[in-house]
Amino acid sequence: MIVYGKRVVEYIIKNHPDIVKELLISKKLDKKERNYLKKFNIKFIDNKTAQKLSKNQNHQGYFAKIDFNPQEWEINGSKILILDNVTDMGNIGAITRSAYALGIDLLIITGIKELKWPQVIRTSSGAALDMKIVVSHNILELINILKTKGYLIVGADFGGECKVKAEKVALIMGNEGEGLRKKVKEKLDKILTINMKNNFDSLNVSVAAGILIDRIVNEC
Repeated sequence: MIVYGKRVVEYIIKNHPDIVKELLISKKLDKKERNYLKKFNIKFIDNKTAQKLSKNQNHQGYFAKIDFNPQEWEINGSKILILDNVTDMGNIGAITRSAYALGIDLLIITGIKELKWPQVIRTSSGAALDMKIVVSHNILELINILKTKGYLIVGADFGGECKVKAEKVALIMGNEGEGLRKKVKEKLDKILTINMKNNFDSLNVSVAAGILIDRIVNEC
């Protein structure tokens, strides 16, 4: 697996050096950078190769070949975030970053065929390597399991409350364009809402997730 971008590569080097198999560098390193990276196997590549590896995205000259195998996690923890039918890997990565930073215990992703780990690791700035992530293919069955475990099932939608308090909360964020599906709404215990101003009715799902995560995690 190859990930790219200076920030995510630096995060991996600092926090997970054991998974780094090789660094691919397409820029000139100064003395400080060379000293910092000297314990890793480094291969210098030309810009054409770098552009091909990054599919013409901004790579900043840093690539890392990593040996990463996602773990299987049990469904537990006091605060769970569920992404249902959120398909954009950039949004998933951004939400993963916020979820890990703000203290979500488990992130469950439903409604997609496959999680593209390199993209999620990159767009989460490496947080996906540390966040407990589960991919589930049946959200209704998942909700039933969570209810038997005592979770309050909360969905992000209009016309609900500004804050909820419960020992165990599972917050569900819906699709980027359409929000929560009807069959999911029917199983909710509560709705959590972000009140809009200035006659504007929507936020990017990753921004909304950050706001609502803070509401279910923090008391202040």
